[in-house]
This record gives sequence, structure tokens and C-alpha cells, in this order.
Amino acid sequence: MLRLAFWSLLFLNAALFAYAQGLFGTGKSNEHEPARLKRQFNTAKMTLLTREQAEAAAKAAAPPPGGDEADGAAAASAATSAPAAAATAAKAPATTPAAAAAAAAAPAPAFACTEIGPLDAGDARRFDARLAALDLGDRQSRQAVQAQDVTSWLVHIPSQGSKEAADKKAAELRNLGVTNFYIMQADSPLKYAISLGVFKTESSAQAMLAQLGKQGVHTARIAPRGPQTTHYVYRVRSLDAATRKRIEGYAERYDGADVKSCN
Repeated sequence: MLRLAFWSLLFLNAALFAYAQGLFGTGKSNEHEPARLKRQFNTAKMTLLTREQAEAAAKAAAPPPGGDEADGAAAASAATSAPAAAATAAKAPATTPAAAAAAAAAPAPAFACTEIGPLDAGDARRFDARLAALDLGDRQSRQAVQAQDVTSWLVHIPSQGSKEAADKKAAELRNLGVTNFYIMQADSPLKYAISLGVFKTESSAQAMLAQLGKQGVHTARIAPRGPQTTHYVYRVRSLDAATRKRIEGYAERYDGADVKSCN
């Protein structure tokens, strides 16, 4: 009887020792300690600490004397989150100086300043509506300029300065066989000029000028004629190539409107 009790106690102690060592697994898993260790990540990189190293690490992680429970909790939270933050930083791609410089330097606009015009009042209103669709904001501006609406072309000899000088020049013209002219008397910069004809087109005026040259008249000039009106010139800054091309397409719809670079 005593022998049976002895062996029973021995067997029970052996079973309790094996359970305490994890040889029978846990209540939530059937894994033994060797199998559980095999599932650890990066086991090859684990390092066993000496007693002195372990004590030094414990002292470093301990809260300072007099610290309250909140400080201890904060230190524990920081110690827990530090490896995660380090892992996140390690996974983030490194930014090279060249990549940072490329990101910081935005592409410069292809056209710093573009000028469009001149446009008369009616064309300017229509052009304004087209520019509004581009949403250029304060990059666009408009300036009113005085311009001449050319309706005809005048072939003339510039002002002679006085009636006597004009009469003398008229006599020279008659000697050259030119009879179709008159001395301008109106109070204007052309007073005492000699008109040799008014033409609807510039080409007709150029033909008359060539004919006079053959007759020996070499001081004749061509001047546009027409009323002074207000025209508008637009300036747009910092345009990319695509937007500049669209504006050029708009300007092609209006006679006399040029698109050029400006300062």
C-alpha cells in the first residue's frame, strides 16, 4: 500500500512539473513549448542577455523615483510604441536629395507674358467671355489704347510749312505732268500738304505711288486715314503651352488681333 502511494505521488509530481514547463500545451492551444518557439518571428536574430545586461535594461525602463502611476503608464506606452514607430520608419521609402529637389521645383510656365490685340470694343466683349472660361484670375489684364480705324489711304506730299512753299511745290508737279492734286488747307498736321489721291485699299495707293515715281515725283508718301477709336490690348501671364494655344485660337477669329510675347 505504501509503495502504491509513493509511486502515485511521484507520478503526480512529474505530471505537475511537465505541465508547469508547458510540455502539455495551454488551455487555448495544443502546442508544446518547442512548437510555440518555432512560430516566433526572426528567432535567428534573438539575442540572449547576460544578467548584467538584463538588470541594466530593467533600470532604464523603470520610472524615476517619485513618479506617479500615470508617468509609469506613459513610459510603458512609449516603450511599447517605439518599436512600432521604428518599424514604420524603416518601411517608409527614403527620399533622396535629387527627388526632394525635383518635387520642390515646380515646372516653370512656358510663356511668362503673352499680349493679344488690339481689339475694338465689340470684339473685346466677346474675347472677355472666352477668357472667362479659362479662369485666369489676376493673371490677365486689359489696357485701353487709342487707335485709328483705317477707312482709306491718302497719297500725298508732306506739309510744305506755308502756302508759298506749297504753291511752289504745286508748280513743280505741273512741270512733271501731274495735274490731279490739291493743296490741303484744313487746320491739321497736314495743312499745306499736297493731296495726290485717296484710295480705299492700300494696294491701290501703292500703285499710285509707283506711277508718280515714274513721273519723277519721289517725295510722295502714303498715310492711313480714319477716325480715332478706343481699342483694347490684353496681357496674360504664366501660361502653359496648351492654354497659350487656346488663346491663339480665340484671337484668330478677330481681324487685326496679334498674339505675341511681352515683358
